[in-house]
Amino acid sequence: MTIPHLSINAETDTPATRPPKVRRPRPAPSRATRPHQKPKTDEPRAWNVVLLDDDDHSYEYVMAMVQELFKHPLEKAFLVAQTVDSQGRAVCLTTHKEHAELKRDQILAFGKDPLIASCKGSMSAIIEPADFGDDDENPGGDRS
Repeated sequence: MTIPHLSINAETDTPATRPPKVRRPRPAPSRATRPHQKPKTDEPRAWNVVLLDDDDHSYEYVMAMVQELFKHPLEKAFLVAQTVDSQGRAVCLTTHKEHAELKRDQILAFGKDPLIASCKGSMSAIIEPADFGDDDENPGGDRS
């Protein structure tokens, strides 16, 4: 009688065990056969559109521009105008980089202030990484 996992050692006439089967590690499933997993991606970095102050534009101009370009209500448009006047800069919007670049370019192309005769062109604006939260936390960009 033979036991499948035992054999007889011919020299000693004693049972000898077969070496255990070696299991080879299975290759990792390919991407197509893995369970559905969302790829890990970093959140896109937020960017601020920052309006810079000058003496060539009126509150009315700033408010009209902010309302038209950013669709802010009158109250928020006034806060942006007030902040840029008192602090020299105001965050108009926090968004992804491509949208921030578009909004900055729209500010730069908005044109001169018709209420100020000495005005020579549009206001200045920049974009910067938003490291301090978005503009909804502090309307007008006040970061204090």
